[in-house]
Amino acid sequence: MTQNSSTADPRTARTRAVVIGGGYAGTMAANRLTQRRDVDVTLVNPRPQFVERIRLHQLVGGTHDAVHDLREVLAPDVRLVVDRATRIDAPRRTVALASGARLAYDYLVYAVGSSGAPMDVPGADEFAHPLATVEDARRVRAALDAAPARAAVTVVGGGPTGIETAAELAEAGRPVALVCGGVLGPYLHPEARLALAGRLSRLGVTVLDGPGARAAEVSPGVVRLEDGRDVPSGVTIWTAGFAVPGLAAESGLATDDGGRILTDETLASVDDPRIVAAGDAASPSGIPYRMSCQAAIPLGSLAADAVLARVAGTTPKAVSPGFVGQCLSLGRRTGLVQAASTDDRARKAFLAGRTAAAIKEGICRSTYRGLLFEARRPGVVNWAFITDRRRRDDLEAARHDGLAPLRPA
Repeated sequence: MTQNSSTADPRTARTRAVVIGGGYAGTMAANRLTQRRDVDVTLVNPRPQFVERIRLHQLVGGTHDAVHDLREVLAPDVRLVVDRATRIDAPRRTVALASGARLAYDYLVYAVGSSGAPMDVPGADEFAHPLATVEDARRVRAALDAAPARAAVTVVGGGPTGIETAAELAEAGRPVALVCGGVLGPYLHPEARLALAGRLSRLGVTVLDGPGARAAEVSPGVVRLEDGRDVPSGVTIWTAGFAVPGLAAESGLATDDGGRILTDETLASVDDPRIVAAGDAASPSGIPYRMSCQAAIPLGSLAADAVLARVAGTTPKAVSPGFVGQCLSLGRRTGLVQAASTDDRARKAFLAGRTAAAIKEGICRSTYRGLLFEARRPGVVNWAFITDRRRRDDLEAARHDGLAPLRPA
């Protein structure tokens, strides 16, 4: 069953915009698209909840449920379809859904986000718990509740999710080992990394980093490292890496090596300007932004602006949202804020302690509230006021050297 035809109805001159994905990027895009009263906006999401992904470690630790009714965070004019997109038919401008229905669109915003990378270590699929989605987090929480209070917990992955999960559980009294698979907090400046290691140590987290500290095998009760060490583990939590869904590639759209949809700098697909991508699954000029809500929200905003520009008959602007850093919560009482240049390179400056924890919590709250504000007054929130001026120069240099393709505007 196809809902609506595949082109805008000339009698009503209305434009149909479909957004796939109700995360940070997709929710922002859907809300912002309602600025025009002649645009009908439909958001497709596999669950009726909005997930605060940056709080999943709190769900695991029992200090936050990390979800909200998605309808509450959407503008009233956004139609919500709780279903899963299974294929995009770009020539016919339709999206097939798992239920068997089809949605027709005039413009499509591709904001499918990311999930956990494949656990390709022997035994991991059977004996480790991934932590990338709200469903994952609930299963981890259930596994922890079922285990003895002093059962050893091993967290695999030394990035933000692994660090925050290890700290949250250690603060609650769990014995935790953090298997970094290399460097602890690879994004951080070395001095911030030292401060982080000190805080984790005070919480009682055993940090396993450096050569050989990569999980080689997972079995009941133990994680074996590449250097042969055995780490006792009553509950093993896997946070090592993220990947994007295969929807774009399976639909025949051009993607980068990681499966992100290839776009130009206006976020339009290189195959079809009526498809605009945002968030973790977008790869502008083949040089994607770091997977984070810090990038997803402004990209969602700018994706909506690009669609609205095309509806208005104007040329969308090239985008270059900038970064400010990375924030980590280390339990409920302390944190770490790493400053960065707008092109996402860690600076020497960082802040650690209670003030950093308050900043991180403030950012989590303001991120969600920003979506609420955009739902109530579409167009009012401008998350893209920080720009990466160096990106344009880097792109031109890469193109000159043949490292990045020139994308049409």
